[in-house]
Amino acid sequence: MQRRKFLKAGVAGAAAAATLATPAIAQDKREWKMVTAWPKNLPGPGVAAQLLADRITTLSGGRIEVKLYAAGEIVPGPGVFDAVSEGTAELYHAVPAYWGSKSKGILLFGSQPFGLRADEQFGWMQHGGGQALYDEMYGRFGVKPFLCGNSGPQWAGWFRNEINSVEDLKGLKFRTTGLASEMATKMGMAAEAMGGPPMFQALQTGALDAGEFIGPWTDSALGFYQVAKNYYWPGVGEPSSAEECGVNAAAYNELPADLQQVVSLACESLYNPVWTEYTTKHAQSLKTLVSEHGVNVRKLPDDVIVAMGKAAEEVVDELRQNDDELVKRITESYISYRDLVGGYMTYADNGQMNARASVMGY
Repeated sequence: MQRRKFLKAGVAGAAAAATLATPAIAQDKREWKMVTAWPKNLPGPGVAAQLLADRITTLSGGRIEVKLYAAGEIVPGPGVFDAVSEGTAELYHAVPAYWGSKSKGILLFGSQPFGLRADEQFGWMQHGGGQALYDEMYGRFGVKPFLCGNSGPQWAGWFRNEINSVEDLKGLKFRTTGLASEMATKMGMAAEAMGGPPMFQALQTGALDAGEFIGPWTDSALGFYQVAKNYYWPGVGEPSSAEECGVNAAAYNELPADLQQVVSLACESLYNPVWTEYTTKHAQSLKTLVSEHGVNVRKLPDDVIVAMGKAAEEVVDELRQNDDELVKRITESYISYRDLVGGYMTYADNGQMNARASVMGY
């Protein structure tokens, strides 16, 4: 797959600014702009963003017509949260891991080192009190949030050189985001946040020694295998990574009840299809990376995983001591749900997977 297909940036300027007029509401029809953190149709998140825009348009019977703008067409990818908060666009598609500068508590809604799997993350939102806390936190910024997909387990990343011990990580220039970046920093790594295309360029020039983005499907499209051949697992920094839709709260509250339900159900109904597409395409792409591109799939050494676990515990402990009372409540809710469901998984999914592996080898 040619990476150039997904790297065409939109041109911001007078023409783009002209699209920012007040949304038309005529004959109960609204024209909404969706800004995203991704190149258009990037396998994985770019595809999922377009699916969501199309689903809202279809389920609303055209009463909400959503037009998608890729990163850079109206605002750069890192600016989509502010664009929706300020009303420049009505909704965005991105991941909570990008908004840690707003509040550390936001990061727990996306992924947590050694934390919740994709199904558990959705369970926390739906049945463990997570959505109410999600609403309360994003409400501070005038945004109504919804989870709308998940990448499943992410990978530890692409490394130019092999990793044989904890010492090999110290001083390593490493691309990651969210709480995983805090874990990496505690390991002595120099964590840097950037998008997928800039990560490729940084690996190519040596500005980065390693980095993680998502997983085999998306990573293949971005061409990381061309500049780093060692692909490490498990991605304990992000056992899953939720994708989200943030809606301008004023625009959402203006909707009649049925259209509010359309937006909510469009997001909820895509969570499993997006997650399972990632799983399927990741599996297919990994075979291609190994057989056609000579990628070396390697497991992180056990002592590295243990050290990462200790660093992750420190990250969560710091969240429990945060000065913001809401961050503390979010953290305690997450820990409570993680421990409850994690304990059950010993007998349920984990037990089944371990039994299958002992017999089938996978």
